[in-house]
Amino acid sequence: MPSTITQLAQATSRLQQIVTIEFSALDLPLLNHKPGPDSWSILECLEHLNRYSRYYNPALAKAIHRSPVTTDQQPIRYSWLGKKSLDVVRPGNGKKSKTIKHMNPHNSQLGPGAIQEFLRHQSELLQLLDRAHSVDLNRRAIPIEFFRLLKLRIGEALEFVVLHQERHVQQALRVKQQLQEQASGSIIG
Repeated sequence: MPSTITQLAQATSRLQQIVTIEFSALDLPLLNHKPGPDSWSILECLEHLNRYSRYYNPALAKAIHRSPVTTDQQPIRYSWLGKKSLDVVRPGNGKKSKTIKHMNPHNSQLGPGAIQEFLRHQSELLQLLDRAHSVDLNRRAIPIEFFRLLKLRIGEALEFVVLHQERHVQQALRVKQQLQEQASGSIIG
């Protein structure tokens, strides 16, 4: 069975492919379409992830760089904070979560650059995951973005980032699906 890090890298590569295939060719009005007044558009979903990546990618790079190299990779051990964080962002968790204000892109003016930035962040994350194969994943080193006194372990933070991305890319795909259903309904009707 592949390691957790290998699985996270595979998931990250899939996210890159999904975003490239599903969203890159869409026109700007479609990318900015909001299914409802309080809903996010495709680009707002990606911008939300970009805001998290702007914090977590450098924090992970710093922690991985400072972590001692190990040849004996241990499975990720989960703290109560890690378990709680992962449960909140898990794609299968249907409960809506309120995001903190500076991470909420609602009503942002966004262009296709949000897609390109997302793809760049994914490339960075793949490099971090590659380097994470040789570090202690159970080292508590990543301050939580909104309350930096609390820290996640390196492995927990990597998993959090990928699950969070999967959750919001699925959300963006649902927006696209709604657009397609509306378009086919207007053609039929």
